Amino acid sequence: MTERPVAIVTGASRGIGKGIAKELGSLGYDLVVNYYDFNTKGKPDDSNASQTQKEIKALGVKFEILRGDISSADDRDSLIALAKSKFGRCDILVNNAGVAPSKRMDLLEATEESFDRVLGINLKGPYFLTQQVANWMIEQKKANPDRAFRIVSTGSISSYTSSPARGEYCVSKAGISMMTKLYADRLAEYGIGVFEISPGIIATDMTSVVKDKYDKLIAEGLTPIKRWGQPEDIAKAVGAIAEGRLDFSTGQVINVDGGFHLRRL
Repeated sequence: MTERPVAIVTGASRGIGKGIAKELGSLGYDLVVNYYDFNTKGKPDDSNASQTQKEIKALGVKFEILRGDISSADDRDSLIALAKSKFGRCDILVNNAGVAPSKRMDLLEATEESFDRVLGINLKGPYFLTQQVANWMIEQKKANPDRAFRIVSTGSISSYTSSPARGEYCVSKAGISMMTKLYADRLAEYGIGVFEISPGIIATDMTSVVKDKYDKLIAEGLTPIKRWGQPEDIAKAVGAIAEGRLDFSTGQVINVDGGFHLRRL
């Protein structure tokens, strides 16, 4: 078993997940990263994951990558098996993998196929991955009472903000919010902290398709802090959790949204 703490981060080949992985690497965590990228022709693409691996290894930590669909039970099993075989431990799980609908559709026309895809990746996958990792963490805690274990999930302002053109995404993120509360409650007796990071408008591939829209809304005051969020903003919040600065705040939602959540007159 490695002496360094180990993090499992899903969806971490690019965007927010990559930012989180780099932050944890800088804090001395070895990493196991899941990704499921495709190129513009719909073919599997490992280039982003390989580049991220190269950047994080330069920090002096170990970094394992594994292609897999987080909605698949077999792929979740493989991810945990990799962490066990390479490192023998997991100190923090970051549920970050997530997708938007392939096509934005009005709530009255959206398809069951899209709903199943988005909920499978954004909610079912994290729900059952957390279950598996939590049970492993409980075993580790019993064997190593002095070690700290934490679970973080990437939620969204969409958990409470209506977007009728992507209802399945909003529902999935609302589910992440309740999932965080449930696991925080259940795992408190073992001293395992569970947290939700709630990003606002963050500059990623997912939001690049609506850049002009949000440029205008931000300039007009949609968020008190008038700029786009960056993956590094989310990463810093996860870093604070990983360092143990919020261990008495289990179940907490950390808004990283430029103040979007504030109700203003």
